[in-house]
Amino acid sequence: MRFPPGIPFLSPAAAGGADTATFLALALALALVIALAKLGGYLSVRLRQPAVLGELLAGLILGPSVLYFLQWAPFAPYGELLQVEIQHFAEIGVLLLMFIAGLELHLSDLVKSGKVAAFAGVIGILLPMLLGAGTMALFGYPMYKAIFVGLILSATSVSISAQTLMELGRLRSRVGLGLLGSAVLDDVMVILGISIFFAVFESGGGNLVDILVLVGRMAGFLILAVGVGLVVLPRLASRIEKLPISRGLLAFVFVAILLYSWAAEAIGHMAPITGAFVAGLVLARSPLKHKIEEQVSAAAYGLFVPVFFVSVGLAADARLLDSSIVLILAVLTVGAAVGKVAGCGLGGYWGGLNRRQALQLGIGMMSRGEVGLIIANQGISSGIIAPQMFAVVVGIVILTTLATPVFLRLSFREEAQAEVTAT
Repeated sequence: MRFPPGIPFLSPAAAGGADTATFLALALALALVIALAKLGGYLSVRLRQPAVLGELLAGLILGPSVLYFLQWAPFAPYGELLQVEIQHFAEIGVLLLMFIAGLELHLSDLVKSGKVAAFAGVIGILLPMLLGAGTMALFGYPMYKAIFVGLILSATSVSISAQTLMELGRLRSRVGLGLLGSAVLDDVMVILGISIFFAVFESGGGNLVDILVLVGRMAGFLILAVGVGLVVLPRLASRIEKLPISRGLLAFVFVAILLYSWAAEAIGHMAPITGAFVAGLVLARSPLKHKIEEQVSAAAYGLFVPVFFVSVGLAADARLLDSSIVLILAVLTVGAAVGKVAGCGLGGYWGGLNRRQALQLGIGMMSRGEVGLIIANQGISSGIIAPQMFAVVVGIVILTTLATPVFLRLSFREEAQAEVTAT
């Protein structure tokens, strides 16, 4: 487990101080975090924004940017310990998020969207990555850090776009299916890309032979995990579901997520989130998929995921944004938006969409969200990006998430008006 900068490993004396008072402080902190995260999510949904935006803003308010609640009297004596424990909850939330992402992938949508998804997905990843890495290199950042920021900008979140398209009655259109298919490819490629980055980064770059060995280990893990998983996990899930064990299926799924996450790093030298993602992919083939999703989502979104989004706010300090960092935020936000709109739009056009449809697809892929935050969280935990850069990433997520539904609705306005006129 990687700890964020500034959080020291606990000494035996500090660990021994985790007494009843510490536990009560943790209980109170978690109660406050979950309650305010859900309140923020509710208010966000009422404003026709995704719940994740409200949860993220709640974390920013609780964090050092505004209130920094861990310095309040009930928590101050245990601040460092509470930060570590909250981070542990957040790490589990990350794994559950990635598992659910794998579980919810509809590969049939990727097949239906065909060339549109393939071109838009690939170009929509490469262009933002190049723009992000190039921007950071111009600002004097080392190349490996610049590439990492580029990878963050490559990730997309189509939940708000899918919601907007559903409201417009366009989700099953060519644009909607292209959006879903591109998102599938985007998720897979970004997760693999970040795993390759960490494998190379943690090996110190290495020579060509070392890199080929790392790629071989990764390929071996993926083949083993998917091959064994497809054959074994769905069958085991069905058998365990029939046993007289309280919540046996949920327990089995948690074991699978944790083992796959451990094996991803221990065997494949990949990020643990990749293991959780693969576990979701293979269990998506189980006839119990919907039951698994329901039970895991209850645990994830009821406890661990809200803690993760608040932990993002605790790690982001807006007070660190001086004039130079604000300039980077502005340039990267423009690059993030243009990269997705142009990259996915161009790919969609080459895939067979007309110009308006291609523009709509590009706008729909503009929003950043959970995956970008997860990657950034891995970056700050590994010391690849500084707290100032982390705050920039959070700002990009907020700004692109707010902008996407507005521009997406505008892009469909003429079609909607034409339909009203025709009727």
